[in-house]
Amino acid sequence: MADLKKLAEEIVALTLLEAQELKTILKDEYGIEPAAGGAVMVAGGGDAGGASAEEQTEFDVILVSAGAAKINVIKEVRGITGLGLKEAKDLVEAGGKAVKEGVDKAEAEDIKGKLEAAGAEVEVK
Repeated sequence: MADLKKLAEEIVALTLLEAQELKTILKDEYGIEPAAGGAVMVAGGGDAGGASAEEQTEFDVILVSAGAAKINVIKEVRGITGLGLKEAKDLVEAGGKAVKEGVDKAEAEDIKGKLEAAGAEVEVK
């Protein structure tokens, strides 16, 4: 059996970028998605139709492209996420990654405005 305490310590020590990559691996390879509260939820045959009828309250801000002013975009991403320089640079260069997830509409629009002002192409989903 795995040493659960050691595993928990490793998860807590992840950077934001590493946690995002872990989320992607769990979703793509194992069909596991994190729930809004941070708990892990197995993707399954739930009632997806009923959920779409409700108004969306949580939004993801996706950085599509950094544009010509990549340095300015990296600075904004660092300010928004609190990431270190290397992690912010990696996120900006990767493109198509979420800068912030599960935020309300006002915060999503605010983040989008800041990133677009810095020269980035941004999408809110």
